[in-house]
Amino acid sequence: MILSSLSQSNRYSALHPLFQRVFDYIRNTDLFALAPGRYPIAGDDLIAIVEQVPGKSKEMARLEAHRKYIDIQLVLEGDEQMGWKPLADCLNPVSEHSEEKDIRFFHDAPASWVAVPPDHFCIFFPEDAHAPLVGSGTIRKVIFKIAVTPAPI
Repeated sequence: MILSSLSQSNRYSALHPLFQRVFDYIRNTDLFALAPGRYPIAGDDLIAIVEQVPGKSKEMARLEAHRKYIDIQLVLEGDEQMGWKPLADCLNPVSEHSEEKDIRFFHDAPASWVAVPPDHFCIFFPEDAHAPLVGSGTIRKVIFKIAVTPAPI
């Protein structure tokens, strides 16, 4: 897991072939003008999901993990906390992994919590279980889903 500010995003562009495209999209798009929904940027390899939802309590949050996608979760408005735990330490799954939705939930509690203010982002790799959308009030964010292995060009 990585927590950083947008001003430091160039440090992370080399970690994946599509990360630079994510950060360019953030710089060149009025993210506040986008309605909540799903926005394909590069087919199924890079998708932006805009959410504007009420925050939930830590007790309501569930850890989740993905196999096919890396998440870059950028907070636009609100005070969000995100829980984290190494996937290898998650021992109490809610169900099997859903291939269709690329998600698996866990009953395990996060090992730690991080505050993610506006203009900051977290990068969650497949080995990172995470519990997003914890906070009070409305949280507006963009989740970029980046294929772990993008299709060849």
